[in-house]
Amino acid sequence: MPAWIRSPLRALRQRLSPRAPADAAVDADIQRFFADKARQQGYTLSDGQQRVIAAMAQQAARLPAGRPCSLYLHGQVGRGKSWLLDGFYNALGDLPKRRLHFHDFFARLHQGMFEHRREADALDVTLDHLLGDCRVLCFDEFHVHDIGDAMLLTRLYKALFARDIFLLVTSNYPPRGLLPNPLYHQRFEPVIRLIEERMQVLEVGGEQDYRALPDAGRQQRFTQGHYLWPGTAEQLQHLGFATPAADVVLEVNQRQLRARVRDERSVVFDFASICEQATAVIDYLELIQRFEHWTIEGLPDLEDCTIAAQQRFINLVDVLYDRDKPLLLIGERPLAQSLGGSVADLARTRSRLGQLQQIGPHT
Repeated sequence: MPAWIRSPLRALRQRLSPRAPADAAVDADIQRFFADKARQQGYTLSDGQQRVIAAMAQQAARLPAGRPCSLYLHGQVGRGKSWLLDGFYNALGDLPKRRLHFHDFFARLHQGMFEHRREADALDVTLDHLLGDCRVLCFDEFHVHDIGDAMLLTRLYKALFARDIFLLVTSNYPPRGLLPNPLYHQRFEPVIRLIEERMQVLEVGGEQDYRALPDAGRQQRFTQGHYLWPGTAEQLQHLGFATPAADVVLEVNQRQLRARVRDERSVVFDFASICEQATAVIDYLELIQRFEHWTIEGLPDLEDCTIAAQQRFINLVDVLYDRDKPLLLIGERPLAQSLGGSVADLARTRSRLGQLQQIGPHT
């Protein structure tokens, strides 16, 4: 579009420049942005989504004057939380901002605090490096199951609010549903109170599971991947995955992981080697930088695995989905029979893996 044509998005960016006063027109621009986005993708906005968009628009109008109220969005999987977050992020144009999957941010936070552990305030120095002049921070898929992470979260939220950073957070859980383990939940109450006092909490409801729509993953590389069972040589040959893979030992954050590589950008892991060993999100993030195409073989019934292995698999799928990496997942049985288990976040994993193209012995 020629520069002299004043598009709605360009006008929105101009209104949201740091020097601009609060402008009620930004409200209309944000709502129009989402209406156009939904129409282009063939979506009908639910009442819950429309309430969230109205709240986003209201807070966006307050951003230039530094008076917005942060937002916490929660709801079942597939209700459009990430779609809303991404739309809001893109609509803000050139405003200093960061959009991060919570796994990614928290792994880098831990790493930075270790590197700056000799500083008087390692958290503050780490946030300087991670966020710079960021004014809007979007966290997708916020959840917490580890008490160590929970204790750090109180400090993190206080530090972010002290910096006047606008937070937009999505989660499958309402604040009171975070860290449900009764052994630890009471110790997480300070974070819950902080969220409820400093953020507007909104549920993204509706009957439609948008991930179940036929065209939901049309532009995602992850959803162009496959779930294959039982993974015979003939099936692999048919899909073009019969290229021999060489055994390697990968050095990852002072760990050694056994894998196979088809080429310098394609890696094959056994489920046992990547999920039953003491791997972590920071390892997956490093491996994502090295390899574009992923194969995970030998998926068992998760219900037979330890809670730790289930959680690692959930985290790995989250990272692959967020970074939009194509995945070939090979199991012993149909996908629906392989994703049992007791970890709460498996609902999200089932929804994401359900978007893969499934191929069985008679397909």
